[in-house]
Amino acid sequence: MKGYVFPGQGAQFSGMGKDLYDNSEKAKELFNKANEILGFDITKIMFEGTDEELKQTKVTQPAIFLHSTILAAVLGDAFQPDMVAGHSLGELSALVANKTLAFEDGLKLVYKRALAMQEACEKEPSTMAAILGLEDDVVEAICEEVDGVVVAANYNCPGQLVISGAVEAIDKACELATEKGAKRALKLPVGGAFHSPLMEPAREELAKAIAATEFSTPICPVYQNVTANAVSNPDEIKENLIAQLTAPVRWTQTMQQMIADGCEEIVEVGPGKVLQGLFKKVDRKFPTSSAAI
Repeated sequence: MKGYVFPGQGAQFSGMGKDLYDNSEKAKELFNKANEILGFDITKIMFEGTDEELKQTKVTQPAIFLHSTILAAVLGDAFQPDMVAGHSLGELSALVANKTLAFEDGLKLVYKRALAMQEACEKEPSTMAAILGLEDDVVEAICEEVDGVVVAANYNCPGQLVISGAVEAIDKACELATEKGAKRALKLPVGGAFHSPLMEPAREELAKAIAATEFSTPICPVYQNVTANAVSNPDEIKENLIAQLTAPVRWTQTMQQMIADGCEEIVEVGPGKVLQGLFKKVDRKFPTSSAAI
């Protein structure tokens, strides 16, 4: 069984998607359609933009989504997933790839999500930090010990958990993690506390947009961030997608569940190789590769 996985924010790079645009008429058509839907020339930023321009949430999220979904579309008959999953934003890419969402609807939701998250970030100074080398339960206990908003946000792989919350609470949690023997407690260059209660205003915004969007029965199950389980019911997929903004990304559990359910190979669709690296942390010998035309 083959699983396809789709990366989230942080995988972007200048020049992303240009090879697809140059070598495929279908890709060119989809990129041009994306520019129309968004109302600005995102392809120009993707192909020629600076790292600074690409780092803006309202650019980053649709850019990664476009790279992933257009690559999956261009693969054509070679794209035969038995299961899909996406890390955070990547879950929306996965839902277009497995035909739950139409490309246009997926892009509109991604852009709405990006703008809503950007707005939520501006309401309160907040951030995220990666804690390396501690057991998950130790990091969870540290979060509970600290005053203020700080929660486990991304269970990336064994020994790597990202926390999210108010700046002061994150600083205190990093201090405690270092005292308890963390190899590193590193604040991340992000604009806000994604996958935490501070994203509640964005969750409410996105919930309205998701409620108004048609979700179809997928061609294969999606392993969703909120539950780490395979889901095929469109209503359940909607609920989990809404919950995702304020709930943790259970990627460690997702990888373990996909393997337990019979996945024998992973193909990463989109920029970078981050997710392949995380699968290797679960099982060093697990076969992984990047999708390519």
